[in-house]
Amino acid sequence: MSTQQRKERERADRHQRIIDAAREMAEADGWDAVTIRKLADRIEYSQPVLYSHFANKAAIVGAVALEGCVELAENLRRARAQATDRTAVIAAVTRAYLDFAAANPARYDAIFQQKTDLVFGLDAPKPLVDAFAGLEAMFVPDAEGDDLGARTELAWAALHGLATLERAGRLRPELRERRIALLVDGTSAATG
Repeated sequence: MSTQQRKERERADRHQRIIDAAREMAEADGWDAVTIRKLADRIEYSQPVLYSHFANKAAIVGAVALEGCVELAENLRRARAQATDRTAVIAAVTRAYLDFAAANPARYDAIFQQKTDLVFGLDAPKPLVDAFAGLEAMFVPDAEGDDLGARTELAWAALHGLATLERAGRLRPELRERRIALLVDGTSAATG
């Protein structure tokens, strides 16, 4: 291995350590506890080294969000692949989304709540587009164009609301299955 290759590998490893440390800190104490200074101390590098990888905290949060989107998209893909009909797809995707939000609070918040330097919408990075496509697939081939976009955004808003309220302890846990069934029934009826 050449010196240049070793330096590139070390830089990539350090880059990933920063992302991992930020996510771990956020999981333990919330995103407000994550600062460049604390991250530098955690990975035992100077702040300028962190700034050589990321322009600011928003860029680090964005990197965590991108990794989260990759995982979310994969979870949604697996959920769809295991389903046998339209209603089962909607139910599986709903559960996969809510389970991801519950199991990955720091990543979920990075994707949907925190300030990042990511671009959303049509010019979004591939992991964000793939995660949205995972939701959109619930409605293909029953919808297209603006109708497909609107249905997907409405389902996403409902899922995000449920995920956020569940995580905040604002919804009764004993009604979770009933809420999911009602959402699936309503979404299935809208696609039929």
